[in-house]
Amino acid sequence: MHKIYLDSGKFNLNYQIPHSIYSSLISLAINKIIKFFALSEKKIILIKRMKTINNIDEKVKSIKIELKRKFIILFIVSFIFLSLFCFYISCFCCVYMNTQILLIKDSLIGFGLSLIYPFFIYLIPGMIRLPALKAAKSNKEYLYKFSKLVQMI
Repeated sequence: MHKIYLDSGKFNLNYQIPHSIYSSLISLAINKIIKFFALSEKKIILIKRMKTINNIDEKVKSIKIELKRKFIILFIVSFIFLSLFCFYISCFCCVYMNTQILLIKDSLIGFGLSLIYPFFIYLIPGMIRLPALKAAKSNKEYLYKFSKLVQMI
């Protein structure tokens, strides 16, 4: 707020970009946590790979209960966070009425960054895997493992 006051309310892109990057990194971390609670394909694949039919019913019931708990926690926590964020932004905009345009610009920059950086995150491992397909057999495995490592980062 002090920087906006010093700039006489003008939008300073050089000052706002690092903040947008920080907010994108924080939202990436929150996204990872949400994916942990929301995604369930690992459990379903576990059921598909079971070889004995005797234990499948018990395992399916336990996984159903576990998934229901995870989804209930996800929806409750998401609702609480959305309510708090909405309240915070509403209060902020009521107190600082002249900063609403800057808030919209910052939000659009953050949204744009969140749309752009996945291209680079998923493009880099793919670019490494292309040479792995064309390389000799001894190098294929190393390049593929390296691309998997880059993908996890």
